[in-house]
Amino acid sequence: MTAISDIPQRKQSFGRWFADLGWRHVVGIIVTAFSLLPIVFVISSSLNPRGTLTGSNALFSAIGFDSYARILSDPKVPFVAWFANTLIIAGITAILTVFLGALAAYAFSRMRFTGRRFGLITIVVVQMFPQLLAVVAIFLLLSAISDWFPAIGLDTRIGLILVYLGGALGVNTYLMYGFFNTIPVSIDEAAKIDGASHVRVFFTIILRLVAPILAVVALLSFIGSVNEFVVASVVLIDTDNQTLAVGLTKLVSNPRYADWSAFSAGAVMAALPVVALFLFLQKYIVGGLTAGAVK
Repeated sequence: MTAISDIPQRKQSFGRWFADLGWRHVVGIIVTAFSLLPIVFVISSSLNPRGTLTGSNALFSAIGFDSYARILSDPKVPFVAWFANTLIIAGITAILTVFLGALAAYAFSRMRFTGRRFGLITIVVVQMFPQLLAVVAIFLLLSAISDWFPAIGLDTRIGLILVYLGGALGVNTYLMYGFFNTIPVSIDEAAKIDGASHVRVFFTIILRLVAPILAVVALLSFIGSVNEFVVASVVLIDTDNQTLAVGLTKLVSNPRYADWSAFSAGAVMAALPVVALFLFLQKYIVGGLTAGAVK
């Protein structure tokens, strides 16, 4: 008998290959170029020593690091303080969002209590309204809290973190609740037979199995806190307490004296922690740790 490998393979024509697979490569290249163009333009603008956008139309026509040195050394622009505030606020918000959201999702997924269904529906309904609608209420609430507890009131990083937690816990809890439901209940039952409590099951077993969704929630929460502008601009008043999203806008707020090169340099440096966090959590996002959990 003739082996299958000995049968000569007919060479596929270019037209047939393009109709089957080639057009997908073309679409992928176009989408990738469309996505990378703004990033390349911002990097080119940050390297433009003239500080204007008109000279950045020709990409990398002039290269220099004057804008980076200017934004880091200018005493009127506390970039280091803005950068530190952003990392602190975004980092703490991401950690607390993951922890509190995981606790709530585990309770909704594994426990049966009065008001469970109503609580899930309330979470979904509340998330229909954007946080932007509550900006006035947030300002008045924090202003009133400042009279009694100045440490968590207006113009404080803790107050902004609490606002971010209130806006993010709902949608993230519901997102993690769906993932928690995919974990077999038999794992919990086997651990309880061995004498494990809910706390032990949650911290030693469930959290390891839901690591992918925890990584996704942490990444989304961190990115959302870094990019958020409206609430941060209302809550943080003092210049030294502001985040990068609020502080960098001051560089271009006056059209006559806008320093777009320094603004682009600050945007490039602000994106580095997000990229580093994404690369660090990539293995958890891609991998599915629940495979083979139950034998």
